[in-house]
Amino acid sequence: MQLTQKESSLVKDLLDQEKVCIQKYEFYAESAKDPELKELFGKLKKDEQEHFNSLSELQKGSLPTVPNPRESMAAGYSPKATYKSGENTNDKCHDEFLCTDSISSEKMVSSAYNSDLFQFAATGIRKLLNHIQTEEQEHAEMIYKYKTANGMA
Repeated sequence: MQLTQKESSLVKDLLDQEKVCIQKYEFYAESAKDPELKELFGKLKKDEQEHFNSLSELQKGSLPTVPNPRESMAAGYSPKATYKSGENTNDKCHDEFLCTDSISSEKMVSSAYNSDLFQFAATGIRKLLNHIQTEEQEHAEMIYKYKTANGMA
């Protein structure tokens, strides 16, 4: 599959964003205080690496297989509460900051996919980008569920 120059540029930009997401989630997983949040960030890092790998294949001219639709990752996510509502410890404030920042990143990346996918003519590529965008939205939802369970929202 041959990408146009514009499509190649868009894929490169998306790859750059995914690389930053991978780095952020690795950093967040290492610095989060709550083991539950560390685990969530580790899972999200893995998903971002899968997105990066799919885009890398696309950049090389191969269309990766889009996974079949499945139940939302966020629908099955029920975080346990570590922090209490009204509690304002340093650890909770630190973890809340990480969550808020990561939701902002997910919003930005999801928005990029939403706008970029309309620049591609090939249906298969549009389906792939839509799939990734949906997962980015689910990441934000999972983080928000964590924040809610821990009195941060």
